[in-house]
Amino acid sequence: MFRSRSKDEKAPTDKVTADLSKQPRDPEAPKGRPTPKRSEAQTQRRRAQTVPTDRKEAMRRQREARRTDLARQRQALASGDERYLPARDKGPVRRFVRDYVDSRFCVAEFFLPLAVVILILSSLPSTQLKNISLLLWLAVIALIVLDSVGIWLRLKKQLATRFPNEPKRGAVAYGLMRTLQLRRLRLPKPQVKRGERP
Repeated sequence: MFRSRSKDEKAPTDKVTADLSKQPRDPEAPKGRPTPKRSEAQTQRRRAQTVPTDRKEAMRRQREARRTDLARQRQALASGDERYLPARDKGPVRRFVRDYVDSRFCVAEFFLPLAVVILILSSLPSTQLKNISLLLWLAVIALIVLDSVGIWLRLKKQLATRFPNEPKRGAVAYGLMRTLQLRRLRLPKPQVKRGERP
């Protein structure tokens, strides 16, 4: 009853003090950090006020932010500004592919106007014109395939020599898809003239 306690019996008190540190701090005790200056406290208060508490207000702000981002992206597509381009158009490899495609004539870019002409010819009652339109279809498709294969091989070779350490995945397909669009409708807008080598 009056004997001294052993070390094993004193150990549980250490656990109790560790648990007490997790309890809420006494308001009279020092807080362990410096008091912020008045200007810092005011800016924190203002920042807290700008966060919308209303769900509708938050959605409205999100829509406005999305609208401004899209407007900036459209402007970048028209001017070729690299900073605001979409992810699929960014980087030196994609820029080179665009310049490479825009600097030459491609059969594929004239596919839509030729298709309209061929459809008009095939809708006429004359059997000779229908046969001509069928031959034109075959010729246009063969020319597009040959031109696309040539562009694919040359572009792959150019990318391998110019950008040996850059990732080039999907760059050739990106260029071939660009050949299918009329030059004036391409986005980002062409930055080189025809015949001008990048």
